[in-house]
Amino acid sequence: MRIAIGQIVEIIYLDKAGKITQRRIDILGIRDGRIRATCLSTGAPRVFLASNILSWRPVRAAV
Repeated sequence: MRIAIGQIVEIIYLDKAGKITQRRIDILGIRDGRIRATCLSTGAPRVFLASNILSWRPVRAAV
């Protein structure tokens, strides 16, 4: 399974300071190993390095 534009995923991420965080993000774009997304907890745009994503899973849409 791959991450796709428009998908909402939950990730475990290693940030540049070495801190591990867990976030739900809405994927806006993927290019050159970078994932542009909106963090759903803050509403802020973010860029994540794909190589720093330790784990991810798709989030099911609410019914």
